[in-house]
Amino acid sequence: MNWAAATKKLAKPVIFAACLGPLAWIAWAAFSSGLSPTGPLGANPIEYINRYLGDWAIRFLLMALAITPVRITTGWNGPMRFRRMIGLYAFFYVCLHLSSYIGLDQFFDWTEIWRDIVKRNYITVGMVTFALLVPLAVTSTNAMVKRLGGRRWTRLHKLVYPAGILACFHFYMMRKGVQLEPILYAVICAVLLGTRVVTAWRKKARAGAKIT
Repeated sequence: MNWAAATKKLAKPVIFAACLGPLAWIAWAAFSSGLSPTGPLGANPIEYINRYLGDWAIRFLLMALAITPVRITTGWNGPMRFRRMIGLYAFFYVCLHLSSYIGLDQFFDWTEIWRDIVKRNYITVGMVTFALLVPLAVTSTNAMVKRLGGRRWTRLHKLVYPAGILACFHFYMMRKGVQLEPILYAVICAVLLGTRVVTAWRKKARAGAKIT
């Protein structure tokens, strides 16, 4: 039996299932505690659920952003197989985060939601981030890559860079006062995007050197 091939074949469903782990845990916590103040979700379960889903949304987004820099710095191509899936999971958790705000926090009060978007800067930034991620999720299929063409598709999917920056900014603004976790995520995002910028600059420099 070819164990390398079998491991490679199993990797994708295992990672797919693992990505559902955070959702499974929050669902178990919500149902097991009955949203009571003494349960694992604490005294404000709605806020806990919303923040928990938002935390995992930004984690998956950073994981998706990390895959190409990992390949650049290590030469390891294996994680590239999972980049699209992890990116879609990031969008999935963003949608859950947004849905918990709309349904659990605001009870579908669209007037109040609009007021929040206009008045609260961190919600405005969050909505802009969501808007940037929507076309990326919609065009994530192989059929859309062919329809748009590789160059246009690549150009469109560069929207993930400002989306990552805004997601970190949204996270920082949500937290009251200066806290380590949002700053840490912002630093990680800066390093990941910086790696891409440096790599692109080096390629451009090498191309210019060849021409001259």
